[in-house]
Amino acid sequence: MSDGTPARPDAADPAARHGVARTLSRAGKATYASGDLTVNTALSALSLVYATYFLVQIADLRPLLAGLIPLIGRVLDAFTDPLMGRISDRTRLRAGRRRPWFLIGAVPFGLSFALMWAPAPFASEAARFAFYTTAYCLMTTSMTVLSVPYLALLPEMALDYDARTSLNTWRTVGSTLGIFAAVAIRPVAEAFGGGAPGFAAAGIVYGIALALPWLGVYRATFERPELHEQPSETGFFASIVYTFRHGSFMRLVWLYIMGRIAMDLAAALLILYVSYWLGRSGDFELVMLLFLGAVVVALPVWLRIARGRDKSAVFVAGSIWWMALTLGLVFVQPDWPRWLLFAYVPVIGFGFAVVDLMPWSMVGEVIDEDEAESGERREGLYNGMFTFLRKLGGGLGVFLVMGILDLFGYEQGATQSETARQAIRWMTACAPPFFLFWAIWFARGYPLTRARHHEIRTTLADRVAVQRAARSAALRPEGSDSRAG
Repeated sequence: MSDGTPARPDAADPAARHGVARTLSRAGKATYASGDLTVNTALSALSLVYATYFLVQIADLRPLLAGLIPLIGRVLDAFTDPLMGRISDRTRLRAGRRRPWFLIGAVPFGLSFALMWAPAPFASEAARFAFYTTAYCLMTTSMTVLSVPYLALLPEMALDYDARTSLNTWRTVGSTLGIFAAVAIRPVAEAFGGGAPGFAAAGIVYGIALALPWLGVYRATFERPELHEQPSETGFFASIVYTFRHGSFMRLVWLYIMGRIAMDLAAALLILYVSYWLGRSGDFELVMLLFLGAVVVALPVWLRIARGRDKSAVFVAGSIWWMALTLGLVFVQPDWPRWLLFAYVPVIGFGFAVVDLMPWSMVGEVIDEDEAESGERREGLYNGMFTFLRKLGGGLGVFLVMGILDLFGYEQGATQSETARQAIRWMTACAPPFFLFWAIWFARGYPLTRARHHEIRTTLADRVAVQRAARSAALRPEGSDSRAG
């Protein structure tokens, strides 16, 4: 996967206007992607294993309480994610304004993730609920310290329309591998003996593994000081209000959150679909392996398709693919041959791959448009808002799943009622397509097209040329003649 950056950018190119053509090597991109591997391991563990399985089957919480925990975490994120973005926009340290946070947040992230899986030393369900809520809030806050500066760095390192898609493709590969890692938590826990002690041991192993990659991310990434020579003068709350008035950003927000809820609903329901509708719990890890393998294979294909096309159009195409094929899961019966599901699921994964990839590659254009209109560059604020939406989608998805299943009688134990089984079946097939429909609706007529972004880049290039000329004139001795000879 190339970076998509022209070898010799023209005057309207962002790299040319700042006089910097630095890009990440393939090894650097892979190292950068390892950051999202850790973040998505934590986020995917929430929807795949933590709320739907661990909190109900191991920690013995009722499903409604298990689903409420991530939703409480999202209330906290509504404040901390945009605030962290603003803090990183205004950070002025020798190592930069984003990268130092990778070193600050890595250890707390690993420790708090391990705490999430520790046995709660309380007999009372209310006390256990409070324990796991606290552990989860600590984890998501430490994740914020890492993930917001991490994502804000992407549009700064990749300035071109296609280069951003390319680097986001690498990041999405890391994100997908994070889902692999999350799926493996249950087998790892079983390797340590299973039950509460097994999950506690697995949490410690994962906590260490999630903290270590951030040293490599710190060393591999870079910042462009020339993009933030002037600090933002707008106050925090005024900036928040401005983002909600930014038309292109709000369209992107709705497009993304609908797609993200669909993704997290699918993740939360798949383990239940395989375990209780099909009755083959042991197949879950293999099903996910095939599904995610297809996602990884599909990403370079979507990258190639995206070149020369508007990103919103590519998003719509992938969403329609995923939506149509997911509906087919309602027809799958428990007595069907196993190989049919193993063959069908990877085909669904081909469309799934694009729904997270495209919105994140579109954030950079929103930031460029904001700079053209306001004169300020606020990558941290916009990515903080988007990071909150990423986690909000997961929290809402899990809460919806667990709340509805609680009503239909889902409970602790290997055997579920026929009502609960049918609810799992129909929700798995129909809930993600419902939200994908609305994602497609908001993607129609998205204003920040490839052509519009080129106009914005030209405007920014002209502005920089005027500023440089003014600075040059101010430095020239009075009465001097700039002409040679």
